[in-house]
Amino acid sequence: EVFGYQTQSLRRAVCLIASVLTCGVLMLVLYWRPQWRVWATCIPCPLQEADTVLLRTTLRCIQVQKIRYVWDNLEKRFQKVGLLEDSHSCYDIHHMFGLGLTHEEREVRRLVCGPNAIEVEIQPIWKLLIKQVLNPFYVFQAFTLTLWMSQGYIEYSVAIIILSVISIVLTVYDLRQQSVKLHNLVEDHNKVQVTITVKGKGEQELESRLLVPGDALILPGKCSLPCDAILIDGSCVVNEGMLTGESIPVTKMPLPHMENTMPWKSHSSEDYRKHVLFCGTEVIQVKPTEQGPVRAVVLRTGYNTAKGDLVRSILYPRPLNFKLYSDAFKFIVFLACVGVVGFFYALGVYMYHRVSPRRTIAMALLLFTGTVPPVLPAALTTGIMYAQKRLKKKKIFCTGTLTEDGLDLWGTVPTADNCFQEVHSFASGKALPWGPLCAAMASCHSLILLDGTIQGDPLDLKMFEGTNWIMEDCNVDYCKFRMSDSNIKIKPGPKASRSPVEAITILRQFPFSSSLQRMSVVAGLAGEDHFHVYMKGAPEMLVKFCRSETVPRNFPQELGNYTMQGFRVIALAHKTLSLGKLSEVDSLSREKVESELTFLGLLIMENRLKRETKPVLKELREACIRTVMITGDNLQTAITVAKNSEMIPQGNQVILVEANEPEEFVPASVTWKLVENQENGPGQNILVNGTIFARMSPGQKSSLVEEFQKLNYYVGMCGDGANDCGVLWNYGNGLISLQNEKPLTILLDVFSFMLITALGLTVFIMFSDFQAIYRRMEFIPTTTSWRVSILVAALIQFCVAFFVEDAILQNRELWLLIKNKFGFYSKSQYRNWQRKLAEDPTWPPTNRTDYSGDGQNGFYINRGYESPEQIPKGKLQQGGQNTEQHFWTRL
Repeated sequence: EVFGYQTQSLRRAVCLIASVLTCGVLMLVLYWRPQWRVWATCIPCPLQEADTVLLRTTLRCIQVQKIRYVWDNLEKRFQKVGLLEDSHSCYDIHHMFGLGLTHEEREVRRLVCGPNAIEVEIQPIWKLLIKQVLNPFYVFQAFTLTLWMSQGYIEYSVAIIILSVISIVLTVYDLRQQSVKLHNLVEDHNKVQVTITVKGKGEQELESRLLVPGDALILPGKCSLPCDAILIDGSCVVNEGMLTGESIPVTKMPLPHMENTMPWKSHSSEDYRKHVLFCGTEVIQVKPTEQGPVRAVVLRTGYNTAKGDLVRSILYPRPLNFKLYSDAFKFIVFLACVGVVGFFYALGVYMYHRVSPRRTIAMALLLFTGTVPPVLPAALTTGIMYAQKRLKKKKIFCTGTLTEDGLDLWGTVPTADNCFQEVHSFASGKALPWGPLCAAMASCHSLILLDGTIQGDPLDLKMFEGTNWIMEDCNVDYCKFRMSDSNIKIKPGPKASRSPVEAITILRQFPFSSSLQRMSVVAGLAGEDHFHVYMKGAPEMLVKFCRSETVPRNFPQELGNYTMQGFRVIALAHKTLSLGKLSEVDSLSREKVESELTFLGLLIMENRLKRETKPVLKELREACIRTVMITGDNLQTAITVAKNSEMIPQGNQVILVEANEPEEFVPASVTWKLVENQENGPGQNILVNGTIFARMSPGQKSSLVEEFQKLNYYVGMCGDGANDCGVLWNYGNGLISLQNEKPLTILLDVFSFMLITALGLTVFIMFSDFQAIYRRMEFIPTTTSWRVSILVAALIQFCVAFFVEDAILQNRELWLLIKNKFGFYSKSQYRNWQRKLAEDPTWPPTNRTDYSGDGQNGFYINRGYESPEQIPKGKLQQGGQNTEQHFWTRL
């Protein structure tokens, strides 16, 4: 709303006189309130006569943790802005936004959504200083030190003041450095020049902070993405290392053209992210189409983007309930209670002896303030910063895996006439013979050729190297006119076996997805007029898409033979497509491509254990820290790795727990009941006893960690990349370096050093005869017998300290004996379940079938990682569905 005003001289004169009479107070008020100044000095008038206007915005909005919410009068609630609605269909994305927004639409969206900027303010030092000084600990410390200094404890108070000042300075410096680093990390995000399409005006270049949701963004080539966007034309290869920690090229495919009104995410509910370019990722290669350049529609801006979420998680971390903090708080509360008791006791004693009120209050407060150490904040700050520096020096800020990072090719097991054939060993040095299996290994991957170097997933690299084929850049026109989904041509290398095919061109890619556990390509072989589909993936998953008559009958036994030896097994399949035109490849759906395939065989890869794996797991086991493996690999492979690493000790009884396949349209998800409600079923038994959880998707890993936490476990997780980062970010699990260190020994050495130093100082002070020391420390020279008695007391204290540390505090067996003697039991949920299982005569179960419930337990799904659109609403109300998940339980 716009209101017009015209300045009136008489009103201005009256305001000036009033300001003089009020000594400038009125002028200051009018400065603070500009609208009052307009009302006081102007009169309303039509807009065409106005020299001053007042703008009143009708947009009501709030900002919570950097996210803007706008009031919706229709819905009567605040709506999050800065992103496109998920209700838009593929048709809407292509036709409403594909041609760009008009200038007026962009201005309205920019007003509502705000700038596309991730701005991190560098907090000034004075503000950080005030925040630290106003900490309750430091306020209490200031009161305590003021009291002590008034009572003559000058030296001790000054020493604490010096320590506190150093502590505050170090804390402020550390916070300031973190703020500066985070600011520098996101500063370049707001200064990117981009090109968009404006409806009716053509292409326009502008600063990325002016982007709004719905803009049609043109991707010219290598660039850093300033927003989240949906790819609509062409394809590209991006590096998502900033988000996942894995610098592996990822191929992004355009959103398909669909005429229906189904939400766009539903068409790719299993993995809609293959169409989304995330903010902060690097575009390293673009593949335009015959219609024009690579284009994308802006999906999210500012702090709504993937990079914005990452920055927000740093600025506003999830509150974590650490036992250390809760125990420290309880200890301080206990000391405060003791101080209150001492305060009233001293008050009564001094009043009984008729001491002056001032002296009585002072001594009572001295006793109270002495119970809570005033140097505690400084000690905590110094200790934490010192510990962080020690960890950083030892490079304990990253994680590792149990097995070596690279994979080695072991061999292939081809099939023919529904039977497995002789194993081809790569160790023999013989080239892989030509056939559909060789063609599948050469083409079914997402590798790219960048600056003459093949880049991509390590598994794909090893598989491709095993064929001895090479990659070459395609002809520019060949890629431009949409004859290839890739810009590379695959040809036999000098060491490859003789092949009748001169080259293979990848025409269409359906990228690998952790949830799908497979990938496929449509390829063209030079000299042939038909096309081929090649597919690879998890053996258990891939055989579901193959014709049953092509799968050997002994497939489960053959697969188990290799997985039980710890090999990683990949299955391959193939079929021929008869299409009339090359353009029909674009319209193929994944469901049509991945059906009625012919099973080709198995690719066997070897992954060895690291040297430090066994010692680390042994150290954790000796510390009574339970270790659990959560992996996406095959069950038998995971079992073998666990046995080789002694995560499962030899001779232990084991139970194999399998679940039925889920119903149609229902994704495999954890279906355990809430702990406090479930009395029957294997869910909690598996959690308490399970050691290996195999074939887990990223969402299921997150769900599993959450279920462990519901049982009152304190969970720490190590992850190695994209499939684990979501769990680590959202559940506060620390990243632990699996290096062969001895932290307990280091701590014990420090403890011993401190005790020995204290004993040495005691002996020196007791037996030195330096008069200067006595005068400065106000000691009185004493007899030799008194010194000997003090030395004996110090030696006793020294021995008791070691005895208490090793024989009592660290003696787990002693504490368990005391707890059992007095009937004290832990109230943690997992301990309750362990006691129930110990009393259950039917546990462990053998040769029987258990069910997850009586149909009353709800369908559990982690909404942070599994999109609810994957499941029809009706399914959410049904009884618990079993999952195809496998668990290996160690008792």
